[in-house]
Amino acid sequence: MSRRGFIGTTAAASAALPQSGAPNAKIEGAKQAALDVLKPSQRNLEHGLELHANSVVFDCYGFAPRAAMDGDAIKTAMEEGASELELKDMREDMGMTRAAVDPAERAEFIQAWKAAGMTCIFQNCGEESSDPLVLVKRLSRFTYLTDSLRDVLRRAVFPDDVRRAKEDGVGSLYFSGNGVPLAQDWISAEEELRYIRVLYQLGIRMMHVTYNRRNRLGDGCAETANGGLSDFGRMAVDELNRVGVIVDVAHSGWQTSLEAAQRSSKPMVASHSTCGALHPHIRSKPDEVIRAIVDTGGYIGICCIPRFLRHSGDLTALLDHVDHVVKKFGPEHVAIGTDVVYSSRNGRRESAKLPPRPKRRIRFAALWPPDDFNTTEQMTQSLAWTNWPMFTVGLVQRGHSDDVIQKIIGGNVLRVLEANLVT
Repeated sequence: MSRRGFIGTTAAASAALPQSGAPNAKIEGAKQAALDVLKPSQRNLEHGLELHANSVVFDCYGFAPRAAMDGDAIKTAMEEGASELELKDMREDMGMTRAAVDPAERAEFIQAWKAAGMTCIFQNCGEESSDPLVLVKRLSRFTYLTDSLRDVLRRAVFPDDVRRAKEDGVGSLYFSGNGVPLAQDWISAEEELRYIRVLYQLGIRMMHVTYNRRNRLGDGCAETANGGLSDFGRMAVDELNRVGVIVDVAHSGWQTSLEAAQRSSKPMVASHSTCGALHPHIRSKPDEVIRAIVDTGGYIGICCIPRFLRHSGDLTALLDHVDHVVKKFGPEHVAIGTDVVYSSRNGRRESAKLPPRPKRRIRFAALWPPDDFNTTEQMTQSLAWTNWPMFTVGLVQRGHSDDVIQKIIGGNVLRVLEANLVT
C-alpha cells in the first residue's frame, strides 16, 4: 500500500469507529498502533469495521473499563492510619465502581466501551482465592456497577441476555468467579462444594480450576511438578458440570488442564491462554491439551499479553495464535479472551496525589519464570482492549469468512454458554 493510500485508510478508520464525546488521545494512539501493524487495505478495513459493528462481540475473559481512584479519599484514609488491606480494597472498589457515581469516569467508561464495539465481557468478578467471602466481594462490585449503569450496561446471566443487549444497543457483563468456592470444613465433598451453586445463583457462570499455584483441586501452571487433577478436583469438575458453571483451566498446569478436559461432561475452556506450539510459555496450552478441550466441545481463548504470545508480541502474534487453532482444530474452538483492561486517563493525575509506596514483595501467585522478553509500547498499544474492531479487521485481512469471524469474536462463547445451561 502506498503512503497516501495508508493515510487515507487511517482517516477512514477514524471516521468509521464508534465515537463518544471529545477525542481520546489514548484510544486514538492505540488504534494507530494497530493500523501501523496491520496496514489494511481500504476494502478490508471498511468491511471489518462494518462486520464488527453488526456482530455479537464477546470478550471471553476480560475486564470492564477501569475507573481512576479518588486520590484525595485514599490520601485521607492513609493519614488516618488505614491498613494496607483497607487501602487495597478502597483502590479496587473505586476502580471497579466509580463509573457508577462519578460523571467523568462514567463518560470515560462509555467512550472506551463504544470504541471497542463490545457487546459483552466475561468479567473477572472473583479473586485468586477459594474463600466464598473473598469471591463475593468483587461479585458485589460488578453487580452494583451493572445495577447503577442499566441504561448502558446490563448483567447477563443467560445467552439470550447478551443477544437482547446487542439488539437494544447496550453493553453487558457475564460473570466469572475465578476460584472455586470452598466451605473449608472438609466434612464431605458435597458439603465442601456447596457454594458453587450459591455463586451460580448470584450470577457466576465460569470458574478457574486453579490459579497458577497448587490448590486442593490440582496443580496450577506455575508449579514445576505438573501433578494433574486431584480426586477432589475430579469431584469439583463434576459439580461444576452439574450446576452449569463452565470449567476454566486458563491458569491450570498442562496435566491438570488435560485431566479436567478428560473428566468434563460439558464443553469447557481455557479462557485466556495461548498456543504452546507457537510459544511454550507456562500460560500456554500445548496442542494435546487444546485437543482435549476441543473434544469437550469447548474453546481456547487467545489473550492479549505480548509476553505469552511472543514472536512479534503484537496484534500480528494474536492473529497467528488464532489462526493456529482455526487451522488445526477448527473455527468453532477459538475465541479472544483479552485479559487486558482499559484504564481511565485520569488515573495518573489521581495517583500523583499519593506519597510513594514502599517496595513490596511479589505475591506468590504471580511469580513467573524469568525471561528476557522486552515488551514494547507498540506491542501493548496494538493489543489494547479498545482495539477490538481492529482484531476483526485483522481476521478479515487473514482471509476468514464472515461466518468464521463471527464465531471467533462471539459466537463460540455463546455456544458454550448454551451447552452448559442446566434445564
